[in-house]
Amino acid sequence: MDSIKQLKETQPEKAVEKLKAIVAAQGSSEEQVKNKEQAIVLLGELYRDLKKPQDLQQLIVSSRDFLGSISKAKAAKIIRNLVDWFSEIPGALGLQVQVCKDAIDWAVQEKRIFLRQSLETRLCGLYLDNKMYTEALTLIGSLLKELKRLDDKAVLMEVQLLESRVYHALHNLAKSRASLTSARTSANSIYCPPLIQAQLDLQSGILHADEKDYKTAYSYFFETLESFASQDDKRALFGLKYMLLCKIMLNLPDDVFSIINGKLAAKYVGSDIDAMKAVATALEHRSLQEFEESLAKYKKELSDDSIIRSHLAALYDTLLEQNILRVIEPFSRVEIAHVAKLVKLPTLQVESKLSQMILDKVIAGVLDQGSGSLEVFEERTQDKTYDATLETIKNMGNVVESLYTKAATLSL
Repeated sequence: MDSIKQLKETQPEKAVEKLKAIVAAQGSSEEQVKNKEQAIVLLGELYRDLKKPQDLQQLIVSSRDFLGSISKAKAAKIIRNLVDWFSEIPGALGLQVQVCKDAIDWAVQEKRIFLRQSLETRLCGLYLDNKMYTEALTLIGSLLKELKRLDDKAVLMEVQLLESRVYHALHNLAKSRASLTSARTSANSIYCPPLIQAQLDLQSGILHADEKDYKTAYSYFFETLESFASQDDKRALFGLKYMLLCKIMLNLPDDVFSIINGKLAAKYVGSDIDAMKAVATALEHRSLQEFEESLAKYKKELSDDSIIRSHLAALYDTLLEQNILRVIEPFSRVEIAHVAKLVKLPTLQVESKLSQMILDKVIAGVLDQGSGSLEVFEERTQDKTYDATLETIKNMGNVVESLYTKAATLSL
């Protein structure tokens, strides 16, 4: 097997042929069974590296008879690994869902309950990745009933975390938070592996960020980064990106630069960190143009991440408002085209934003469609005498009520 491992690096096609021969060979001795187990795993890794999802699917199907003859724990581990490796092959998500369903059917036939539950949990995650939320919630519902009956806290915690992620994807924050609380309750009653704890912290951070509580979210993302980094998991990068996002949303671009230049981020330097740095620079300069250039240049790193995309959209609106307010401040009447020119944006977009700001009472003014201009009204300082008078009358009313009550008590 050592020679095949070396061949795997230099001549993968030859290694595939040799491994296929070992997998197809018959034999029941301890050595042959061990070699066959290793061969299936190595062949699966090769198909993953060579981007051959169809061959990987065929390997899972052809290995079932052998996997049915070895211990259930070993077979479950091999099948889960083979199914997971589809995730590293681009465009194989649909096939991975089908393979996972087939594996579940096989586990039901073989009466392997633990393997079935594990694969169904994985299928819930695949449904989530594939945006099949209805199917995910249906499967999660049946799994939760079964797991609560069996009192299997470890798998129950994973399923509840998945349920929280699905509800978050559906923008149902109340149910997402409730599911996460249930997952944390389950985690507190058993030993929680670092990777699962990191995922719980990540989801907690995401929910707090959605509630605009960026300070608390930052602390959760920091815990996520440390947990994933301790296990050398590539998802640590998400923790770091979301930490930087929180600092950006708190309007602390200097903190972003200090984190990026610190020891913590040294091993994650790349386009993802460069993207966050570019956004922080645009924020520091209060430049909408730089902000839009960053979004265009780092589309994959910023716009393809739904969490970052939603928060940056809110930040863009805030930046646009600040820029418009700064531009119109000296004017009582100004052409919309002139405002658009100063903020370097299309006239229609600026006009739409101005109308929204007027409706939100951010600007006291009116749009003159005929002349294509904005008329800004002077801010009227509110006379506080009326409020003070109303407060005095209210207090006098309370005094009279109190005296009336005392008089009624004395008359008795």
